[in-house]
Amino acid sequence: MNNRIFIIDDDKWFLKQITIVLKKHGFTISTAQSSSDAIESMQDSVPDLILLDVIMPDENGFQVCKKIKEVPKLENIPIIFVTATDDKKTITNCFEYGGADYVGKPLRNYELLARIETQLKLSKKNKIIESIQSENLLLKEHLLTGKLINKSAFSSIITVNAHMQSIFKYVEAIAQSSRPVLITGETGVGKEAFASIIHNLSLRPGKMVTINVAGLDDNLFSDTLFGHEKGAFTGAEKDRHGLIEKASKGTLFLDEIGDLKSLSQVKLLRLLQEQEYYQLGSDVRKFTDARIIVATNRDLKLMMEDGSFREDLYYRLRTHQIHIPPLKERKDDLPVLLDHFVKLSAKEIGKSSPAIPKNLIPLLEKYDFPGNIRELEALIFDAVSRTFSKTLSLEIFKDFVEHELGSIETDDNSKNTIELFSGSDFPTIKEMNDLLIDQALERTNGNQTLAAKLLGLTRQALNKRIKRSVD
Repeated sequence: MNNRIFIIDDDKWFLKQITIVLKKHGFTISTAQSSSDAIESMQDSVPDLILLDVIMPDENGFQVCKKIKEVPKLENIPIIFVTATDDKKTITNCFEYGGADYVGKPLRNYELLARIETQLKLSKKNKIIESIQSENLLLKEHLLTGKLINKSAFSSIITVNAHMQSIFKYVEAIAQSSRPVLITGETGVGKEAFASIIHNLSLRPGKMVTINVAGLDDNLFSDTLFGHEKGAFTGAEKDRHGLIEKASKGTLFLDEIGDLKSLSQVKLLRLLQEQEYYQLGSDVRKFTDARIIVATNRDLKLMMEDGSFREDLYYRLRTHQIHIPPLKERKDDLPVLLDHFVKLSAKEIGKSSPAIPKNLIPLLEKYDFPGNIRELEALIFDAVSRTFSKTLSLEIFKDFVEHELGSIETDDNSKNTIELFSGSDFPTIKEMNDLLIDQALERTNGNQTLAAKLLGLTRQALNKRIKRSVD
C-alpha cells in the first residue's frame, strides 16, 4: 500500500497542485480545508505523514497541530509545516508545537519530496525501534514465566518436545513485529504451518498470501509479485494486481526462497529495505505494508559462500530466524503424532480408530523419516486404510522400514552378536568393519546414504572407510 499523506490547507488551488505532484510520485493523498474535517477523517484512515499550513483563517497551523497531538491515534504521525514566512519566531514555533520539519512557500517540488522522504524513513525507523522494544518485553516475559500466552494458537503443531516448546515462545514474542522472518528446516517439518501461526498471532487485518518461488524466472516472479500495467508486454491486455498488493496489511509468505533467481533477489531486497516496488510497465512507485515471511529447506549460508544467494539479502531476511528441527531430532514426538494421525486418518476414512501395537514405536524409532511429519502422516494414513482389524497392522510398517533400511528385528529374540564369535577364528577390527559395511550395503541394495544411516555414519565417512578397505 502506498504511503498516505494528509494535507491541511485552506487554499483549494494549492491543494490541487500539490496533490498532482505527490500522486505522480506514488503517494496516496487526502485533503481538508479545516481542522475539524481533517481530524475526523484522519482517525478513520490514519496517514503516514501530515502537511499542515501555518496560516489559515479560523485557527493557525500551530493550534491545529496541538489538537492533532491530543488524539492518541495521531500523536506520533510526523507533521511538516508549510509556511510562507521565514521569520525566526515562526520557524521556532514549528518545532515547539511538535512539528517534525517545515518547508517554505512557494514550494520547490524536489525540496518537498526530499523532506517527506526523510520524515517517512525516520518514522519507519522509530516504528522498528518500538517493535524491538515490544519484542524484548515479550521475550523477557516468556523467560520469566516460561508460559505461552496464546497456547491455542499452536494447536495445529502436535508436539511434546521441549525444543519445539521453546520455538513456540520465540514465535509468540516476535509475531507482532513488522520485520521479516526466515523459517528454515527440512522438507515436511511444517514451515508453512509456522508462517500461518505467526500471521494469526500478528493480529494483522489483512490476509496471508503465499507464493512458492521455486521455478519462477525473474519476469514471472516480478509479474506474480508486483503485477503489471496494460501493455507492459505482449499479452498484457489489462492491468493486473500483484500478490504483494493482495497482502496489504497482512503477510506475504515466500516459500522455497533458496530457489529465488539472482535478479529477483535484488528486487526482493529493495522491497524489504524501502517497502516500495514498481509494477511491470509502470514508473509510478508503490509502497507495501505487508509483513514478509520466507522459508527454505536449503542452507543459505552455503549458498552465500558459493555466490548463489546474496549476503545482504540473507542478513536482511534473518532479522528473526526460526529453525524447525527434523523429526529424527524429536522422536519423543512419535507417540503423540502416531495417536493423532491414526485418529485423523480413521475419521477421514469413516472407520473406528484401530489400536496401536506395542512394538510400533520402537520400530518407527529406527527410521529417520527424511520426509519428516509429512512422510509420517502419509505412512499412517496408508496403514489405517489397509488395516481391517481392531489393531493397526505392524507388518505394513515393518515392510516399509525394511524396504527403506533393510531387514530390522522388531522382537526381543534377536541373537546375541557375541555368539557369532565363540569359535577360535575371532575376527579383527578391520574384518568386522568390512563385514558391517558389506552387510549394510547388502541390506540397502547398494544405497550408500541409507547404509551410512544404518551404520551411524555420515556418507562421507562411509566413503572413506570403503576406500580404505579397497586399498
